[in-house]
Amino acid sequence: MPLRKITTLFFDIGGVILTNGWDSVARRAAISKFQLDSAEFETRHAQVNPAWERGEMSLEEYLARTVFYSERKFSLKEFEDFMYAQSQALPESLEFVRRVARSGRYLMAAINNEAAEINAYRIQQFGLRDIFAAFFSSCYVGLRKPDVGIYQMALRVMQRSGDECIFVDDRPENVKGAVSAGLSAIQFQNVAQLSAELKGFGLQLTES
Repeated sequence: MPLRKITTLFFDIGGVILTNGWDSVARRAAISKFQLDSAEFETRHAQVNPAWERGEMSLEEYLARTVFYSERKFSLKEFEDFMYAQSQALPESLEFVRRVARSGRYLMAAINNEAAEINAYRIQQFGLRDIFAAFFSSCYVGLRKPDVGIYQMALRVMQRSGDECIFVDDRPENVKGAVSAGLSAIQFQNVAQLSAELKGFGLQLTES
């Protein structure tokens, strides 16, 4: 029996088309710039980050728990601005995904773990609405990768079956989660590798 034609592509955002929004690298930079206690900050972050990424608390609440539980010499806005500034494009892969979107051949959506404020900033700042028809972000759906439920929700909402979809993510545990939900999946390493693997699934990647 021939494989079903691929109709839909789901992409992670951080680590694939943009830098990660608030990962360990960004937090280390914040610890250095604002002279935070590293162990205490990371402990507090680990305690609240899952709830923050599921949309159960605001950025201000997150920072009240992790940074502004005591008096600081810097303002909340200074810290928030620093957080937003950590998001940068990965130019080659962002342009590659834009080209695939412009081809018009595939329905494209994002599945990502991100807190609401950073997620909204990244969508706006990097024009991601021009690429993706929908955003299955953890802060909106209350689920985080690699929970199988987030992939299943994306399939239900987009009215797709797993065998017509490919998910792309840089983290192996998230790739495994997608496969468990019935999708094909690719672990992103670089644009050349991603392009070759997509073509291996029979995708046409040139613009119409």
